[in-house]
Amino acid sequence: MIPRLLGVLSLGLALMSGASLSWSDEPGVVKPSPSEGTPGDFTFAAVVRRAAELATANYQPDRPNLPDYLANLDYDKYRDIRFNRDESVWKDAGLPFQMQFFPRGFLFQDRVKINIIDGGQAEPVAFHHDLFDYGKNSVPEQMPADLGFAGLRLLYPINQDSVFDEVVVFLGASYFRGVAKGLNYGITSRGLAIDTGLPTKEEFPVFREFWIRKPDQDAVDITVYALLDSESATGAYSFVIRPGIETVMDVKTHIFTRKPVSKLGIAPLTSMFFHGENSDRFMDDFRPEVHDSDGLLVENATGERIWRPLVNPVGLRVSDFVAENPKSFGLFQRDRDFRNYEDLEAHYQNRPSALVEPVGDWGKGVVELVEIPSAAERYDNIVAFWTPERQSEAGQEWTFEYRLRFGRDLEADMMGGRVLSTRIGAAGTDILDPSRRKFVVDFSGEMLSKMDPETPIEAVVTSTSGELSKPVAQPNPETNGWRLFFELTPDGDKPADLRAFLRHGENVLSETWSFRWVRE
Repeated sequence: MIPRLLGVLSLGLALMSGASLSWSDEPGVVKPSPSEGTPGDFTFAAVVRRAAELATANYQPDRPNLPDYLANLDYDKYRDIRFNRDESVWKDAGLPFQMQFFPRGFLFQDRVKINIIDGGQAEPVAFHHDLFDYGKNSVPEQMPADLGFAGLRLLYPINQDSVFDEVVVFLGASYFRGVAKGLNYGITSRGLAIDTGLPTKEEFPVFREFWIRKPDQDAVDITVYALLDSESATGAYSFVIRPGIETVMDVKTHIFTRKPVSKLGIAPLTSMFFHGENSDRFMDDFRPEVHDSDGLLVENATGERIWRPLVNPVGLRVSDFVAENPKSFGLFQRDRDFRNYEDLEAHYQNRPSALVEPVGDWGKGVVELVEIPSAAERYDNIVAFWTPERQSEAGQEWTFEYRLRFGRDLEADMMGGRVLSTRIGAAGTDILDPSRRKFVVDFSGEMLSKMDPETPIEAVVTSTSGELSKPVAQPNPETNGWRLFFELTPDGDKPADLRAFLRHGENVLSETWSFRWVRE
């Protein structure tokens, strides 16, 4: 379970844009040696070669020269270090993008090298003291020139033409997150997940070096290359990033395994779910719901859409959804009503959804959902990723391509019914059988809203254990949709995997609602 430091630090630092960065003729600054590459213009192929070569050697973390005055910072002291807005890259050039950096320190011990590609040539960015305002922290005027950085942020006028807003952050291990117009940071993505949800120790690969292409004057996108490294694997990543109403990243990756990996998680998404309307245990919280995402969406190759509401379980839950060549999968924040959160600071109703759309043939595999028990909202306790059926052996190369979308409503064009909410409670008034549970699932969508209320819509509900009452589907005029309700009589302590959808005759009207009920 990961502390939600990436978004908190990103928002807490609240850095603004400023003037251009100079690294070549700064007095007293030692320019680092250029990164290894190939003669001529820098290309993604150079990063792929670096990753392949790196995989042939043992893993060596890059954590040199971090003085105590940075290494021993706590959260508040680290947050007090702010990038100097007068040093923002490309500000003086009047380009549509700007870039800023994060300092090493606190939890961010790894040195991350950053390069800028200009005119086809990659030049490294050198660290120097004046890049940052250190607040109340006591640091010397002379700091190691090879200190490096912890990560970077990209800015773009996403909300107003005259204001450069933070749109993408790469910070910590291989974590990165994007935000779209009018939204706040929430869900996070990663380059790679290794052994997530297993009883063995999870491995967290690191983006150890970045190359950013200088954008043109009229650019609407920016390209970032990244080199990933860990004990078990290396990787080369290409991100073409287009901010806007949706912030879209076209991702290409080559992964090289140093040794066998039990579980390789591709295009992982990480989020937080503390409690929601489907939580059937008491939460002592004035807010009705607290979450960055409220469900997992999986669309398999047959076109079936599966919606799994998220939970904060008592014990670890791992769920697999068979997805050979999946069309998409993602973690969504469908509930956009402030009244369901009542949080004037966190604004959970404005957290982005994230959708992964694979490109090409990914083969056989599963989308895996890992739900981790959490006692506080500060932890990211939800992880979703695709994992291949084929076993990962040492010396293999894996290639994947996908589109990653961050936005408010990534299903705006969807015609069929989608799950609006899931509620669980005691069934009826039968005190002789208090174990019975009632499920109430609301569906909404353009197709359902146009249905005549007298239409005989059938609810199809199945369970892997226990007994089900006859399901009932009825119009819900409050949501302009349809409501399904049924009761489950559990079979002792056996978990029940439930599935439900709406249909009219042979026509399926909704996505498939999927839920695992566990006695807690």
